[in-house]
Formats: sequence, C-alpha cells, structure tokens
Amino acid sequence: MATIEFQHAVGRVYFDGGLTEAGKIIRKSKTYRNIAENAAADSLYNALEQLADLSALTFIGAEKVETSSVMD
Repeated sequence: MATIEFQHAVGRVYFDGGLTEAGKIIRKSKTYRNIAENAAADSLYNALEQLADLSALTFIGAEKVETSSVMD
C-alpha cells in the first residue's frame, strides 16, 4: 500500500508590484522556509501577514506550499 510522506513546507507571501506598461499586474513574492507540517491555518496566515507588514509593498495574499513523496 502506498503512503504519502511529508518532506517540507514553505510559506509564500504575495505583494502588489504595480503595473506593466501594458497594464498587467506585477505580482512579487517572498518565500519563508521551514513551515511546520501541522501549522494551523489561522496562525500561519497571521504570521505571514505580520512578516508582509515589514515590506514597503502592499500585501495581497499568502499560501502554504507542501512537498511530499509518495512511497510504496
């Protein structure tokens, strides 16, 4: 029976980087490593939002990206 094994997770914060000459939105990001596998969604969002407040750019969102292995 196959299993899924957690490898690592990162938190990614997205910022508004302005507009291109063609009017398309520029989205910039900052990645924070070593996010706990069992981090609560509210706690993680609050932490990433607080880190985003340190930037001069406008915060537009955050996500948790997990990497896992499927093993036999």
